[in-house]
Amino acid sequence: MFARMILRALRRQPAKKLMIALTICLGAALTTSMLAVMLDIGDKVKQELSSYGANIEVTPKGSSVVSDTYQTDGSAAGALKESELPRLKTIFWANNLEDFAPYLTVAVEDPSGDGASLSLVGTWFDHTLDVPDGGTVETGLSRLRAWWEVEGVWAADSGPAELMVGRAVADARGWKVGDAVALSTARRSVQARVAAIFTGGDDEDELVYAPLALAQELAGRSGELDRVEVRAITTPENELSQRAERDPTSLSAADWETWYCTAYVSSISYQIEETLTDSVAKPVRQIADTEGVILDKTQLIMTLIAVLAMVGAALGIANLVTASVMERSAEIGLLKAIGARNGAVVALVLGEMLVVGFVGGLVGFGLGLGLAQVIGQWVFSSWIILRPMVLPVMAALVTSMILLGCLPSLRALARLQPSDVLHGK
Repeated sequence: MFARMILRALRRQPAKKLMIALTICLGAALTTSMLAVMLDIGDKVKQELSSYGANIEVTPKGSSVVSDTYQTDGSAAGALKESELPRLKTIFWANNLEDFAPYLTVAVEDPSGDGASLSLVGTWFDHTLDVPDGGTVETGLSRLRAWWEVEGVWAADSGPAELMVGRAVADARGWKVGDAVALSTARRSVQARVAAIFTGGDDEDELVYAPLALAQELAGRSGELDRVEVRAITTPENELSQRAERDPTSLSAADWETWYCTAYVSSISYQIEETLTDSVAKPVRQIADTEGVILDKTQLIMTLIAVLAMVGAALGIANLVTASVMERSAEIGLLKAIGARNGAVVALVLGEMLVVGFVGGLVGFGLGLGLAQVIGQWVFSSWIILRPMVLPVMAALVTSMILLGCLPSLRALARLQPSDVLHGK
């Protein structure tokens, strides 16, 4: 009987039912799209920020800060071992290490120049590394410096010696792509070709990059490194990770396990230190902090948009349902007059709205998923992955939106007196 009454009620006032369903549909569509994007945006933001370089730097214990490293060969401060780099892919968060590149800096002279020394940095440009599990990893500077403007082609790690020359060095010395240059140290001299001139927009424009093996030969430091830059996918920092970074030994056993098994930049750095002998791994805060700030602010904006969409839809539903109830006041008064209790009348109206809301919410959910994919393609040039939790969360939000929207009219129903309505008051 109750279901039959709801079905009959749904046939009345079709225009208002359609407007209510449309209001719910629009609110659900916007909220679904924001929720789907928000839950998947972490990986998308990190992929975008990965083009801005490494977020972890590994140096030998006792070495100086990065700015000083560019001005010394680092031999006095110890060295990392090139042979240990495959161990990076054995840490707990090995799959989160997207790229890494080693560096060895040596001061060289250009006999054809003014006698001023150059900072030559040996590195991997595009290197295939064999890892302990039997696989290989493609890594190197070409991935960590994707934003460079390169005139020419990236230098090769093997074969004839090739250089990547910073724009400031090239301009000062008149070097062009394809030029052959002589570089020397107290140990030996080499001839190399300028494969490319790069513009990085910072102090790196004053450097010359060469294959790591060449720099090691010039420096007489076979198998040694000054530092390693690592690009890792990380989780935004929180209070736990900040405490762990200050003093990991201060954590309780439970906190330690949570921190160690979460991809914080600090926990990944700690695991790198465990893996590489006499190393210190520190987050590059300018990048690591930026990731968390951008992600938090983006998610906050999307949350506010979703909340405002739900509130706006609830207000629209409140006006439409109230108007619908007022038009049906005589019918409702008659139901009360023949014995219907407030609970039954409220259940009838609420059931009617829930059916309308279910239809509108279902359509809105589908539209929201489509809108999320449009946002993903426009903003990130990739598809948004639908998280399983989106559907139950949206079901709960749509139900809450309907209940809130119906609340004013339900209170009016409870106060409605049959005698007043039937006598035209």
